[in-house]
Amino acid sequence: MNPVTRVKAVSTAVLAASLLLGLTAPAATAHPAPHHRGQAASRVQQRIPFTTATVTENAGGTYTVTWSAPRAHGVTVRTDGRTVARGDATGSVTVSGLAAADRRWFDLVPDRGAPLHLADRLIRLEGTVNFRDAGGYRTRDGRWVRMGEVYRSDSLEKLTDADLAKLRRLGVRTVFDLRMESERSSAPDRVPAGASYVVADVLAGSGTFTAMPKTPAEAEAMMVEGNRFMVSGSTARTAYTAVLDGIADDDRRGVLFHCTAGKDRTGWSSAALLTALGVPEETVRADYLASNTYRAAANEAILSHLPAQQAAVYKPLLDVRSAYLDASFAEVEKEYGSFRAYLWKGLGIDERELKELKKDLLVG
Repeated sequence: MNPVTRVKAVSTAVLAASLLLGLTAPAATAHPAPHHRGQAASRVQQRIPFTTATVTENAGGTYTVTWSAPRAHGVTVRTDGRTVARGDATGSVTVSGLAAADRRWFDLVPDRGAPLHLADRLIRLEGTVNFRDAGGYRTRDGRWVRMGEVYRSDSLEKLTDADLAKLRRLGVRTVFDLRMESERSSAPDRVPAGASYVVADVLAGSGTFTAMPKTPAEAEAMMVEGNRFMVSGSTARTAYTAVLDGIADDDRRGVLFHCTAGKDRTGWSSAALLTALGVPEETVRADYLASNTYRAAANEAILSHLPAQQAAVYKPLLDVRSAYLDASFAEVEKEYGSFRAYLWKGLGIDERELKELKKDLLVG
């Protein structure tokens, strides 16, 4: 690579990484029917016997379905109303030969207890890499977070017309943009036709992400400080209040929240929601850290164009790390004493609202 080409490549990579973080770059360097509260109130809940269950779409259009239901003797796997596999209380099957679909849903039907309705968490779009369902997790009391209701994502400015049509068919009706004004103006969202667009700027009041760090240690410290601000910063509390209120108040659901990379501001939004719903901390952490997997190729594309020293500084900014999430939870304890107090004093969510949120988003 000649020197001019090398400079252009590095400059492009620096700009891309900076936009992911909201930083200023340094100069010269088959969807389920909508859920309604009335239906939830009248539904007789049955205990779901599954302790774990996942659906993974593989290359080539096959699907791997895994489950464990210790209290059952057998499980039937169904999709599009037909049985595609049967297994024991614990099992894993790969299903092939299915027709293409916007999103392939499976029903895991135990011989005792209530069934579970699941799809792959990742929503495959041309213009995003980290668009996924916020649900599909088991709570501490054995219930499950509904899928197809709340989504999380990276930025939406690269969505294609086909992507937008797909999201409309999947029922995305409200989009919360967690990014700063500079990010929104340089890369404005594309949203599905008819969807509401709401600005919920998390970092508007923070001076954390205004200059580039000079060392890996500075970069990690910046991320830790930013995650603290996401809990106690006034604009952060206003933004996350808007998101959780929007999820609680929208009977139609189809709510999406996102930032630029879909990992930090979006990561805490998802962590706060799942924790409020009673999902265990280890599961919340796994969901948070999954951005490293979903963003691996995009992050490597950025780092590979940077000199080694600069790449070492950028890597903590592109990662999600347990230390970052720990900083948020530690800030909750420091400022509020408990997560429940954070919900009430920080975000204004009282017991009645939390109970309604759980009734709407949990099954089992």
